Amino acid sequence: MAERVYLDHAATSPLRPEAKAAMEEGLRLWANPSSPHAEGRKARAALEDARERIKAALGWEGELIFTSGASEALWIALNRAKAKRRIVSAVEHDAVFRAAPDAEVVPVPLFGAEPDREALAAALAQGEPAIFALQAINSETGTMMLVARWEHSLALAQQVREAGGVLLADCSQSAGKKPLPDADMIVVSAHKFGGPIGIGALLVRDFAMLQPGGGHERGYRQGTENLPGAMGMAAALEAGDLNSWATSEAERLDFGLAIWAAGERIVLGPQCSHIFAVAHPTMSAQALLIRLDAMGFAVSAGSACSSGTLKKSRVLDAFGVPDDVAARTIRVSLGWSTTPEELERFAEAWASLC
Repeated sequence: MAERVYLDHAATSPLRPEAKAAMEEGLRLWANPSSPHAEGRKARAALEDARERIKAALGWEGELIFTSGASEALWIALNRAKAKRRIVSAVEHDAVFRAAPDAEVVPVPLFGAEPDREALAAALAQGEPAIFALQAINSETGTMMLVARWEHSLALAQQVREAGGVLLADCSQSAGKKPLPDADMIVVSAHKFGGPIGIGALLVRDFAMLQPGGGHERGYRQGTENLPGAMGMAAALEAGDLNSWATSEAERLDFGLAIWAAGERIVLGPQCSHIFAVAHPTMSAQALLIRLDAMGFAVSAGSACSSGTLKKSRVLDAFGVPDDVAARTIRVSLGWSTTPEELERFAEAWASLC
């Protein structure tokens, strides 16, 4: 029986061997990094070393707050930023809407990869300064949003800052794969690039942008620091970016073209090479997941936190994807361990179902 093929890396990517080895080293430094004794100081030194290595690997010169993952980083940014209002794009991850349920929502033009700039300008101009949240790469479609493209992120950041606001970029699906955008705060999640589950970070241009809240991480977070996780995160980033993967960008994009040719192409703007949304001509997404799982393939329908529901994807709805197409759409996402042979096997299986 052929080995299963895992193509749900946008939910969680397997732990890199380098990260596993670093975590094992961290587990041997069992003391609390906030303790004042020698054992605690040794753990603290390792934590700060991991912090600096992560910043260097990401090319970030500002501050870094370790968190339990992207959801907590988003919550801190959206609830502790020294901004009176919160604005988010309509296609953000559910974690953004849970962190800021009363946020003002800026629509995305039909099949567009950027927020409605006029609507954003109008929102920024109303009332007091705001924090504006935007994903770099959409987690359900692989669309490279405005903030993921450097020259456009500069213009967007300028627009937000000129209005006295703060730009928050959710880079959960791009960090460790693409350069960071020009943003004031950036969210990073380790398990999306081969690091451990339960560790992430909020990158902050300046601590003065945040209200303190907690006894750890310079007073901006509660809870004992996850030293093994931080060390694993640093090691995973240092292990390499998209160029170090088992597949080349050309192979990944050719794979996307192959599955789109058999199914219905869901392309909403500039497309990344590791997350693809594709619709079956007739079969529902739920039926597809069952069939593909039985055939030995792990894929998903939407983000991991919402894929178990039968509701239409809020993200696809906000992008303007018709209801009947959204109901037949699955997500196929690749990672550092995906091989060309796995892509070929899936493309053949997909074609057989279409």
